[in-house]
Amino acid sequence: MGDCVVADHGRIDAKQTAGIQAGWGGSRFFFLIIVFMFWFSSYIYVPVLSPYVEHLGASYVMVGTVLGIYGLMQILFRLPIGIGSDVLNRRRPFIYLGLIASGSSCLLFLAGASPGWALAARAVSGIAASAWVVYSVMFAGYFPKEQAGRAMGMLQFTTVIAQLASMMISGYITEHWGWNAPFIIGGVVAAAALLLALRLPEQLQDKRENTIKIKDLAEVIKEPLLVKVSLLSVLAHCVLFITMFGYTPNQALAIGASKESLGWLTLAFMLPHAAATLYGSRWFGRLLGDRGTLLLGFAGSALFTLLIPSMPTLIALCATQVGNGFMQGLIFPLLLGKSVSGVAPFKRATAMGFYQAVYAIGMSGGPFVAGWMSSAYGLKGGFWLGGIAGALAALLSWVWIRDAGRAGDQVRQSEQKLGS
Repeated sequence: MGDCVVADHGRIDAKQTAGIQAGWGGSRFFFLIIVFMFWFSSYIYVPVLSPYVEHLGASYVMVGTVLGIYGLMQILFRLPIGIGSDVLNRRRPFIYLGLIASGSSCLLFLAGASPGWALAARAVSGIAASAWVVYSVMFAGYFPKEQAGRAMGMLQFTTVIAQLASMMISGYITEHWGWNAPFIIGGVVAAAALLLALRLPEQLQDKRENTIKIKDLAEVIKEPLLVKVSLLSVLAHCVLFITMFGYTPNQALAIGASKESLGWLTLAFMLPHAAATLYGSRWFGRLLGDRGTLLLGFAGSALFTLLIPSMPTLIALCATQVGNGFMQGLIFPLLLGKSVSGVAPFKRATAMGFYQAVYAIGMSGGPFVAGWMSSAYGLKGGFWLGGIAGALAALLSWVWIRDAGRAGDQVRQSEQKLGS
């Protein structure tokens, strides 16, 4: 991230790095606690969201709209938040914004039992998720540039564990304490995280020669690799938000599963997803290169998505989630690292904002179009769309990513030098 100023530590430069590793370690752990709570509050109701909106009397089209508004708000807000953080040279206000919006979303779900209130609440949760661009960049600032890849792995793992923990209990607490229980717990956790975040030291970039200028923004978003991986991420998120974060819970309930059993569906997806996030992309990357790993991940995800509507039991449905979780876990860390591999450190928040704003198109458009297809063809129509998206991404990965084998090793070495 370059030199930075942290409260109570003074300016950090290369000569002082060795003497403050312990302090950095403490800041990293404290920050990861906040990250865990942030995603816990945002995802505790996700497994029951689409069944909840359907319970309120909404059609599949309205369900798709509620699911899709989450991504739409990120399209609108993520890039401005990234630019704003770089221009203002501040991170903390945007950390607070994310937590306040996450808690407010839970309160809006509680405000009224109608699809309209659910739509408003999910829109606010999209604003909360938009702040993630700053979380990513701020955490990377606790590491030397050459360890930025390690930082992203730790952050991704914490995110997955938070999502797993929250989503595992979602169906259980809904079954025993009603539809509102996840929203109450999510609001309380967000408020507690905000209190912790008030103690978070600010992190400032050295802006002497690196101050970002408006004219530089066009150069950032014209980076060819950034554009390609952003479009691939659109398709990846389209699949994710049609399946596990979209209509797979509805499919489980349609074949006779209880709300409480949705936790097993979540576990089947998230455990292999977490394992692949930590180790899978690295191991497969050595064997197949980046292009081969993306091809495998997208093609496998397409296959398991197409199998979802034909599964007759919850156990069989969970088997598709094991495969889908692992395959998607291969994809996301690789795309995330490549998104900023050719971008200067002081422009990373802007590049990350662009990347996250673009892939939010998949988070929004995927479930929205799937809602229309589900209305016309039943739930299987939405899963067909997800399978097509995965297959298209596999084809584009083969065409666009040219760093398989030895070339892939060279790219990864370049990313490490740039602090990807």
